[in-house]
Amino acid sequence: MKVTAIIVTYNGARWLHSCFGSLRASVHPVSVIAVDNGSTDGTPDLLRAEFPEVEVVQAPRNLGFGQGNNLGIRLALDRGTDHVFLLNQDAWVLPDTIGRLVHTASLHPELGVLSPIHLNGAGDAQDHKFARYTAPAKCPGLQHDLEAGTAVGRVYPCAFVNAAAWLVTRHCLLTVGGFDPAFFHYGEDDNYLHRVQHHGLRLGVVPDAVIHHDRAERAEDMRPAQRRAALVREVKLRFADPRSNADPVAERRALRRDLFRALLRLDLGQARVCRDHLAMLHEADVDGAVQGRDRARQPGPSFL
Repeated sequence: MKVTAIIVTYNGARWLHSCFGSLRASVHPVSVIAVDNGSTDGTPDLLRAEFPEVEVVQAPRNLGFGQGNNLGIRLALDRGTDHVFLLNQDAWVLPDTIGRLVHTASLHPELGVLSPIHLNGAGDAQDHKFARYTAPAKCPGLQHDLEAGTAVGRVYPCAFVNAAAWLVTRHCLLTVGGFDPAFFHYGEDDNYLHRVQHHGLRLGVVPDAVIHHDRAERAEDMRPAQRRAALVREVKLRFADPRSNADPVAERRALRRDLFRALLRLDLGQARVCRDHLAMLHEADVDGAVQGRDRARQPGPSFL
């Protein structure tokens, strides 16, 4: 099975040897494409000098994670790849990681996306966000079986694991497509997995395969601007989800009606809530999200 690894880079020089060196050492052969989003730390030149086997694609501008990956995915599909392996620049694989994922994909055609276990950079614990995504309520059985040592050889359906390390099958890419460009940074992997589920495929976590993700655990950014951005992103995700029939016209109409009634009652608090919700619909470009949703509902290589 031909595998193409795609890494979107942006000022990632400090991780080049960990990330690209691990792909070089992969037991399963892998072609590697790096899509650089405008690094200023010399990342593209370092890659060309130290990893000449890597194809470096210079993006015309910073395209964000999703569209950067789309560039590489298009190239990989045109060249006949069987699987695409998406890997963050601050992550690295073990020698058998990709081979184990490919083997599992061959046994489970219902899986469109396969995720390994994500450890932290030191390898002494699970990545903190991965552990949250695969908590018992979200990924039944996985954490219990890992602790009991009974997870080997199994696959665990899961609603969401971030795209720091995804094996995506060719069938999935030709059915679901690439990342929706409406999501520049954050939310693109949530939306993609919504679309995977809409088309009858699944995400599976493969305990036999492991990666390291070298990001520090830190408190959630609670600044007002960051909270607002997260809320707007949730609104966009709701309207872009092909499993949803959220109607922006009906929602605006209902909010304006509620706003008018609140003003008649001199309920200024409720009026502010309605105005804020209307503003978020505008900030989230929900009409554009619905256009993407309609496109994503049709099988085919959407957004590629």
